[in-house]
Amino acid sequence: MKRDGTTISIWQNNMPDYISQTHTLRAEIYDVLIVGGGITGISTGLLLQKAGKKCMIAEAKTIGFGTSGGTTAHLNTFMDSPYNEIEKNFGKDNAQLVFTSAKQAIDLIEKNIKEYNINCEFSEQPGYLFSQDKKQSKELEDIFEASKKAGCEVVYSDSIPVSVEFNKAVIYKKQAQFHPTKYLYALAKAFEDAGGTLVQGCRITGVNENSPLEMESDRGKIIARFLIYATHVPPGVNLLQFYCAPYRSYAMAVTLKDNNYPNGLAYDMYDPYHYYRTQEIDGEKYLIAGGEDHKTAHKENTEACFTKLESYLHRYFDIAEISFKWSSQYFQSTDGLPYIGYLPGNPLNVFVATGYGGNGMTYSHIAAKVLTDMIVLGKSEYKKLYDPKRIKPVAGFTDIIKEAADVVGNLIGKWFPSSKINELADLAHGEAKVVKYEGHSFGLYKDENGNVHAVNSACTHIKCKVAWNNAEQSWDCPCHGSRFDADGEMLTAPARKNLEKIDLREINE
Repeated sequence: MKRDGTTISIWQNNMPDYISQTHTLRAEIYDVLIVGGGITGISTGLLLQKAGKKCMIAEAKTIGFGTSGGTTAHLNTFMDSPYNEIEKNFGKDNAQLVFTSAKQAIDLIEKNIKEYNINCEFSEQPGYLFSQDKKQSKELEDIFEASKKAGCEVVYSDSIPVSVEFNKAVIYKKQAQFHPTKYLYALAKAFEDAGGTLVQGCRITGVNENSPLEMESDRGKIIARFLIYATHVPPGVNLLQFYCAPYRSYAMAVTLKDNNYPNGLAYDMYDPYHYYRTQEIDGEKYLIAGGEDHKTAHKENTEACFTKLESYLHRYFDIAEISFKWSSQYFQSTDGLPYIGYLPGNPLNVFVATGYGGNGMTYSHIAAKVLTDMIVLGKSEYKKLYDPKRIKPVAGFTDIIKEAADVVGNLIGKWFPSSKINELADLAHGEAKVVKYEGHSFGLYKDENGNVHAVNSACTHIKCKVAWNNAEQSWDCPCHGSRFDADGEMLTAPARKNLEKIDLREINE
């Protein structure tokens, strides 16, 4: 299966691209159009379709193309934002609601697996959180007390499942893990078997806020009464993009010489933290470990993040082989909880789910339940907790949208003499850089065959300058996380348009 980078995750291995039952748009009015075929979009679509709604899922690439194919697939009732922080920011009652919604999300995943007989290696696991110094131990005590008050089944432990030195540790009971793409494919089939429409290779390019809504796509017009953006952040320019920071996280799946694979999920307390678990696929065990997170496009050498993670793992594990390594993107909200509900600045039939942090597998199913209840019942017990409208619009933001939305390059129709761009001579195979020539800024990449790919380095979202990600061979935007391949084709929202390709010619042509 394809994904939004050149590295291969363990979840892509032996997984073909999903083949949809529908390949063309139908001339009908849908109850709900869901934009995005990741785990949020597919699980929400299935719930809505089962509730009697006529649904269409439009996926710009192929399902699982984004973070759903690059997760490490931990299912947690404790989140990246610990319960002591949630209680401080939102109150004790809301901390309990977060736990309840997370528990229901894992229950929903297990229910789907049983109902559709999905073979996705789901298993319940204990989750270990451990400290490594006095400061972390004090914080762990606070987290432990707040977690108990929120409803978690959590106890202290005198051991952890990884051979890492620790000071204190707690165990969260009834956590879980699974194979996310096997699960995703099975849910997609169940959605289509229930009468849902899933069209891949269908990018939404615009929305006319009529009644019903009219969506423009590169495959034609789509009409629906409700619209859900399940795309990490909604495409185009929206207030939420300024309250969700894009991050990249790095993961490896390795085999061990001593077969000492951890029993359970484990997390240290550094920032960024390291996380571990075991996955067995087709009789082969792997240690999956991750970390080294950073804001998207804020590291000059992203390949070094893999090197650093590998070096860290060699300290504690007897590694036989690094079978897979990959990175993926997530979005962190400003206050620690995701934004699920009405999309600010839009009509009340436009919804969004974003800002999951590192807990996307759990929050995706919280979102599925919240959005389904809001559309089918007109209410949800978690509506206020996750309401995106807790963000207040800033003065003049509508003017920003008008000026910045869907910008296009200003070099259209122009070509530039390659012999006059001095940096081309110094560019090694496999290297990329942003250069300037006569006031214009280019992104240049020389592939392993010596061919030069040139793009306008202005992101088509709001013109931030993209940076090269040498680990994934992509142009990444440091402002809001849009990503593009070497030829400028869009990989990740919120941009809706490709980077402009630049024609470099010999001057004697």
